Amino acid sequence: MRSLDLVSADPRVVVRNGAAIDPSGRCVLYRMRRAQRALDNPALETAIAASNLLAQPVVVFFGLLAHRPMANLRHYSFMLEGLAETARRLVERRIGFVFRICTGANSNREFGRFCTEVRPSLVVCDEDPTRRYAEWIREALLYPSAPLWSVDADVIVPSKLLEREQFAARTIRPRIQKRLKEFLKPVGNRSVRFAWKDDPGVKPPVVSPKLADRLHLDGSVSAASEFRGGTDAALAALRRFIRDRLSGYASGRSHPEIDATSQLSPYLHFGQIGPHTVALAIRDASAPAGDREAFLEEMIVRRELAVNFVRYNPRFKTLACSEPWARRTLDEHARDKRTHLYTERQLANAETHDPLWNAAQRQMATSGWMHGYLRMYWAKKILEWSPAADEAYDICVRLNDRYELDGRDPNGYAGIAWAIGGKHDRAWGPERSVYGKVRYMSSASSSRKFDSRAYIEKWSA
Repeated sequence: MRSLDLVSADPRVVVRNGAAIDPSGRCVLYRMRRAQRALDNPALETAIAASNLLAQPVVVFFGLLAHRPMANLRHYSFMLEGLAETARRLVERRIGFVFRICTGANSNREFGRFCTEVRPSLVVCDEDPTRRYAEWIREALLYPSAPLWSVDADVIVPSKLLEREQFAARTIRPRIQKRLKEFLKPVGNRSVRFAWKDDPGVKPPVVSPKLADRLHLDGSVSAASEFRGGTDAALAALRRFIRDRLSGYASGRSHPEIDATSQLSPYLHFGQIGPHTVALAIRDASAPAGDREAFLEEMIVRRELAVNFVRYNPRFKTLACSEPWARRTLDEHARDKRTHLYTERQLANAETHDPLWNAAQRQMATSGWMHGYLRMYWAKKILEWSPAADEAYDICVRLNDRYELDGRDPNGYAGIAWAIGGKHDRAWGPERSVYGKVRYMSSASSSRKFDSRAYIEKWSA
């Protein structure tokens, strides 16, 4: 169908399996993973557009892993709160939602079984910058009878258009700005022409945060009481930010002691709100232009630089992703004496000599979120207090992914790579012990930038 070719020609779409539409197919199947929302979701809208042309219903499949590495109560409670709302919104739009708990290392087996049950004409899934070519090949083979399309629902400018890893914000910025007019526009929420009808003999899935009790989760990391999951909560947080804090953001964002940032990163990470929704609301707000521009620089340019890094650098979770100059200077200073050395357990428990670092760690461990400026300081001090740079990098990744609500995210990995491995940065002088030419940060210099005493008092033991 030529009209269906137009849908697949959207720059957000990557055709992973170019098989012909299955003439015996009964639905369009959307495998939801990263974009866990029913509002302003390009992947869902692609599935709906195709289903309307094929005169078939849409059904969404979500497989929840019961044994995911690093899985804990904090992440799953937040995610399940959002999924419960998403399930309700999908049903309101006459879209099916199938939710299954998967006990293996991934949800592929359960998804393949579901494909056999419903026989989709077309399978749509979320684009994922962490997935490599071999993984996409395996995904396409789960149900080879139908085409497989992945759709980039996590960025404004489709990440495939950048083609290669960008060196820094200054190199990606003009490329993104050149395409913003084309892509920074409302996603839209199409009407569904053909409603999904559940099998009357099958009980509809009940998605609830209480499901977390049935899973094998790390209960030592408690749910984040300051954050509630879901699109409604994300939209409310966005409205509060625009109303109360967007004016003055350009100067206030660098002050961790005050509540000046949007704190939308957990919602963006779980896909409970989309970047288009946020960026358009900020662009059209009545706040001063400088404040809106400062936010959009971080929301679009910096965030999509992180996605670009993870997509095109397969070693993003290790020190091997570092810039060559950074790796050389760290190697040259590998034998430098460390004034302080701490174990990972001591770091996790905020048991260092540095009150500012301890406060930052406590904020993350307690609330599930840490201010961006202190994330940089936090990682750099772990480099300074670890026996080796690669050990420091690994510890940062583990602690970040365990405690942060937005852990396991391109932004977090890019931040660690910047702090330790010089990614998206340049060599700095003068050379320092341990750091070499990697940018240095100290509690004294940080205290000159903001009221560190107030921050330490806020997050004291």
